[in-house]
Amino acid sequence: MTEEIGALGPLLLVGLYVIFLFWYGGRTRPVSTAEVQTFLDLMRRQRLDHDDPDLYASLEKLLAQDDGREFLMLNLIHYRDQAAYPPGMNFGDSAVAADRRYARTFFPWLLRYGNVPVFIARRSGSFIEPANTEYWQVVAMIRYRSRRDFIRSVTAVVGKDVMVHKWAAIETTHVFPVRPLFSFIAVRVIAAIPLAITALIAWSL
Repeated sequence: MTEEIGALGPLLLVGLYVIFLFWYGGRTRPVSTAEVQTFLDLMRRQRLDHDDPDLYASLEKLLAQDDGREFLMLNLIHYRDQAAYPPGMNFGDSAVAADRRYARTFFPWLLRYGNVPVFIARRSGSFIEPANTEYWQVVAMIRYRSRRDFIRSVTAVVGKDVMVHKWAAIETTHVFPVRPLFSFIAVRVIAAIPLAITALIAWSL
C-alpha cells in the first residue's frame, strides 16, 4: 500500500500543476461587443467616473484592444493628503489606510479569476524627473489572466462599497496595460519547480 501511495504521489503533483495551469490560464477568446456593452452599462449605472469624465471611453478603448491573452496593468499612484470619503463614512483621514481597505477587499477577487499582483513598490527617492510631472508615490503591476477576467474582477466588487476606498485614497493615477519584452518573472516555471522537486523526492523514497 505504501509503495502504491508513493507511486501515485508524482501523479497527484502533476494533477495539482494541471489545476494550477487551468486557474492561471492566459489565453481565451476576446471579449464580445455585448460583454463590453454590458460592463460599460454597469459602470455608468454605478456612476464610477467621479472626476474622470473619460473613464468610460478609456475602458471601451482598453477592451477593444483585447486579443484574449494575459496582460499586465501598470498603476502609478499619487495619494491624497487626506482621505476623501463621502459624508457619513468615518474611516479616518489616512489615504494609505483607505487604499489598504480597497486592496484587502479587491485582491481576493483578483485571485479568484487568476489575476495576480506581480509587485507593489513604494517610492524610495528621486532621480530623473522632467518638470511638471506627477510625483508618483506607489507603483503597482497586476497580471490579468485576460481582459474578460479584468471585467469579472471589477464587476464582482461594484456596488459593494469597495471602490469608494480607492477614490478616497487616490489623488491622481496613471494606469495602462503593458506586455513584457523580457522578464525573469515566470510564474508557471516558479510553480512547477517545487512540485517537480517534491515529485523527485517522493519517487526516490
